[in-house]
Amino acid sequence: MTTLLPVAQPGNAAAALRNAVKENHALVIPGAYDAFSAKLVESAGFDAVYVGSYATAAAAYGMPDVGSLTLDQLVDHARKVASAVSAPVIADAEGGFFEPGSIWRTVREFERAGVAAIHIEDHAGGKHTNLPQRLIPLDQMLARLRAALDARSSPDFIIMARTDAMWATHDEEEAIRRIKAFAEIGIEYIFANGATPETLRRIRKTVPAKYVTINHPAVRDRNEWNGAADIVLDYGFCLQAAAKSLTAALSAYRTSSSFETTNAYLEPAEVLEERLGYDAFTERANRYI
Repeated sequence: MTTLLPVAQPGNAAAALRNAVKENHALVIPGAYDAFSAKLVESAGFDAVYVGSYATAAAAYGMPDVGSLTLDQLVDHARKVASAVSAPVIADAEGGFFEPGSIWRTVREFERAGVAAIHIEDHAGGKHTNLPQRLIPLDQMLARLRAALDARSSPDFIIMARTDAMWATHDEEEAIRRIKAFAEIGIEYIFANGATPETLRRIRKTVPAKYVTINHPAVRDRNEWNGAADIVLDYGFCLQAAAKSLTAALSAYRTSSSFETTNAYLEPAEVLEERLGYDAFTERANRYI
């Protein structure tokens, strides 16, 4: 019998994410950009799904990721992704959006969206640009994180603390200072953005924790992350793959009238519709006729 996807509960989703993280083996997650790409990530056999502000800004609004999205926009997009899959979803909560006294709203909205985890970052501006890069002062970051931990309706919901010190300001010593402080207040998953596998292996000897990072451009084989990172987010993968593939398909469609040329770029309609659940809908509908 075909059933509807279950509505994810924060505790269940977080438990599924923790179960997917294996010792000495990095959980590599290609970033989705919307609900459909998330379904493709899941159907390809990945144990979790990631949706970040980079992909959300591009796919939902055709905009760069420069901090212009609101909390409600990111939560709404994450909710659609989480509703489309049964795999646990990690979502991007930027810098938390509010000062500590109001950050409860950020946490509760993402919890209600059904995601397993969010990450809150210390990057204060200039992401993905050549503008001056700044970090939120550590004391302010810690206050936000403590407030976020306290705000959870479920203690299982995962708050990841992200430092961009290595990525944005190329300051490994500052990154380590922040990582130690995150661990001291009870953060379980630390997002060391910009770290290489060698750097993470060195850091985790000093500060034991679960470590998250993005796929570093210097890494040419993802197996290099095993034993270094617990979770690796390839945040732009699906978006970049779609951009390249669709650009090529549209170019062929524009320059050739031959179906033999353009059909090579298309997934058959019956396969696409099966992914979307048309057969499941028909089965459900027939029960009530």
